[in-house]
Amino acid sequence: MKNCEYRQIDPQVLSTPTPPPTQCAEKTPKQVRRKWEVFPGKNRFFCDGRIMIARQSGVLPLTLLLILFTSSLFFIFDCPFLVKHVTSCIPVIGGVLFTFVVISLLQTSFSDPGILPRATPDEAADIEKQIDSSSSSSYRPPPRVREVLINQQVVKLKYCFTCKMFRPPRTSHCSLCDNCVERFDHHCPWVGNCVGRRNYRFFYTFIVSLSFLTAFVLGCVTTHLALRSQGGKGVISALQESPASALELVVCFFSVWSILGLSGFHTYLVASNLTTNEDIKGSWSGNSGLQSAGNPYSYNSIFTNCCAVLCGPLPPSLIDRRGLLPAEDSPAAAPAPPEIELLGFGAKTDINMEDSCQDFAVSCTG
Repeated sequence: MKNCEYRQIDPQVLSTPTPPPTQCAEKTPKQVRRKWEVFPGKNRFFCDGRIMIARQSGVLPLTLLLILFTSSLFFIFDCPFLVKHVTSCIPVIGGVLFTFVVISLLQTSFSDPGILPRATPDEAADIEKQIDSSSSSSYRPPPRVREVLINQQVVKLKYCFTCKMFRPPRTSHCSLCDNCVERFDHHCPWVGNCVGRRNYRFFYTFIVSLSFLTAFVLGCVTTHLALRSQGGKGVISALQESPASALELVVCFFSVWSILGLSGFHTYLVASNLTTNEDIKGSWSGNSGLQSAGNPYSYNSIFTNCCAVLCGPLPPSLIDRRGLLPAEDSPAAAPAPPEIELLGFGAKTDINMEDSCQDFAVSCTG
């Protein structure tokens, strides 16, 4: 038995070859997905979710084009003449106003206006149970309105059939963005985004600084043309010498009135702690058919209302658009493919075969 032919059997020859671990890793890549990739609203995201804008950007490109085009003409054709004949502070003032306008516009357009996350399936089912249990009769549809008391005044909360929740006070659903926005003011096509709790102060800064910039450019262009027309040249000669100034004059003259009116209207809203949506609907003036005692959100002080709307701490975003998806929603949590399970089973079989061959060889040697 010492010369048994089975003594020379190599267990490695019988083992099933297994692919290197790197091949298995390549078959199960860990794909990390963020919440903005599956966001249900009608928004577009850039820079890995850091920038968001409405899918319908409206006339935002036109707004940027008008501001950049008019300001460029002013700095190129008017400022050199005014610095020479008036003062060197004119381009500095214009540059500061232009910077405020552009920064506040981009903040308004590319930030979260205060979108509320939609209810999860469990939360929606729980709300539906509460609605069904609160209905007094099966022949009547269950109520979709709740009443809360704010500053001794009854406020109705409406149910959103899209987000599957009762909207908090001052919240409304934007049909263009398909989102419930907290302290919804309006959807502005000029900035391409909703205006709500988180970006209203940027919107107000934008329209106020734009009104100052438009009025400043209009006054400087008028001064420029007036100085050129001196000495018997006339206005026609001045327009021929600086046609860019004539174009600026037309654009600023026809736009300054609407911008100033919009700034004044929103200044009234800020002083009263109202939103455009509430003012149009007449929510607290009795025009909506409700016997209202006044705005329950007002502090009865213009200064306090302005501080509450413009100077309060900026609330955090509730949608967490750059957050990671839960493990059960991530593709990496999917069950292993069948070939990986077979490879694991084959590795286990190889080990058993090796042990059995070694035992058999020992027994033959013995």
